[in-house]
Amino acid sequence: MTAGTGRAAAADPRPLFGAYGIVKRFGDFTANDHIDLEIRAGEIHALLGENGAGKSTLMKILYGLLAPTEGVVTHRGDVVRLGSPEDARRLGIGMVFQHFSLCENLTVAENIALVMGRGLGRAALARRIAALGETYGLHLDPERPVWSLSAGERQRIEIVRCLLQDPKLVILDEPTSVLTPGEAELLFTVLERLRAEGRALLYISHRLDEVRRLCARATILRAGKVVGACDPRAESAGSLAAMMVGAQVCEVAPAAPAAPGGERLRLDRLSLPAPGLHATGLRDISLAIRGGEILGIAGIAGNGQAELFAALSGETRAGQAGAVLIDGVPAGHLGVNARRRRGAAFVPEERNGHAAAPGMSLSENVVLSRHATAPLTRFGFLRRGAAQALADRVIATFDVRKAGPDPAAGTLSGGNLQKFVVGREILANPGILVVDQPTWGVDAAAAARIRQALVDLAAAGSAILVISQDLDELFEIADSIAVLHAGTLSPAVTRARTTREAVGLLMGGAEDMPPAVTGAVPPSEAAHAT
Repeated sequence: MTAGTGRAAAADPRPLFGAYGIVKRFGDFTANDHIDLEIRAGEIHALLGENGAGKSTLMKILYGLLAPTEGVVTHRGDVVRLGSPEDARRLGIGMVFQHFSLCENLTVAENIALVMGRGLGRAALARRIAALGETYGLHLDPERPVWSLSAGERQRIEIVRCLLQDPKLVILDEPTSVLTPGEAELLFTVLERLRAEGRALLYISHRLDEVRRLCARATILRAGKVVGACDPRAESAGSLAAMMVGAQVCEVAPAAPAAPGGERLRLDRLSLPAPGLHATGLRDISLAIRGGEILGIAGIAGNGQAELFAALSGETRAGQAGAVLIDGVPAGHLGVNARRRRGAAFVPEERNGHAAAPGMSLSENVVLSRHATAPLTRFGFLRRGAAQALADRVIATFDVRKAGPDPAAGTLSGGNLQKFVVGREILANPGILVVDQPTWGVDAAAAARIRQALVDLAAAGSAILVISQDLDELFEIADSIAVLHAGTLSPAVTRARTTREAVGLLMGGAEDMPPAVTGAVPPSEAAHAT
């Protein structure tokens, strides 16, 4: 699409795409209940709703992945049938998924070629990738294998292969959930340019400040129904969240001040080599957390967060047993189950495949992480009733929305699966909890529920380490904050003695805390600061 044709399309008074009377049922569960949605050329239109509101189901219908039980989809007023993603792409609908649909062992060019059809040679494809990169600032090395790329670079692949098909409508599902602030700014620039070209963008995000910045219209879903529409620019983040959940979202209540307990988790000069060519090694990492305290670890993705989590959880074992201490006992040589038996619990960043097995039921997923510490087996046999009861407790406590009594984990929306895997570990009442990106992809109400649960767990005497790219989250719940950059951990500072700007400088590679910020303490003493 050229800029001229884009402006002509934007001038057409008819909706570019419409969805009318859309109903989608899965057995007795109604995911979409008579939804009407109109999307116009040249606009960024937000689709908002809490986890399980029906957003993902509607998007899959628009992209041809699901057929509606009732209702129609139109293009310029004409009813169209979207029997597959290929049908959607031929009509000009592209989608950038929240969970990347990339083949890890293939190169950038090979992943893009998978959706480009035949007849385009490797050299020609590389030229088109380079040209599009120059146009939109989405630069990629066509020969780089996907497994070696950061999250931001992987998302560029998804966007580039979508744009190479010249879409009229681009659907974006939580596009900034794994991006750094700089990568998000680049994305916003790209989206504004696409809008100016006359393309339509349907934007799904729980980051409401982004929605207010980018979108001129929003449609709000709740429990599968349209409950309202608005101009996000005329609303506050709080009022948008209230529309989504039907009530004001409660702020996280800080725990009552209390004297910290004894030291529960310590890393003592932990060093580990990089596990792969493009991975990050850890160098002399030291920290300590007492019971009752939350230590936040900030950092840009790819600076050693995954490697640090693996070292803490026991997926990667330290060369020295004393490099990791749990309640004063050397644990660096112990595996995951042994560390769990000592009172530790872990929530990894990737919920699909790492924190949960998508093809297994929720009760089976409870067994995966709790079999070492909960009475879920007897004489070597699984106690299914006990597993189901524990899963039901997690579901009720954390308001996990699901279809059916014990569905497969992969059938849950991303936010609901996140609530489940975080709740599963919190309800173990661990003495130590390590959680990586605790509120990734969850709505405002669910994020507040998870953060409140972390604060309450710390108040009950647990030591909590939170790895997060969301500085607002860390400044809301952490007692002290350190920054991981290039595999090295900065000295921790108490939250009251630092700023987002100071933490951001360290994330970008600054070696020292700015002079205006005082109160830095060695990481081995950070947990003792009040």
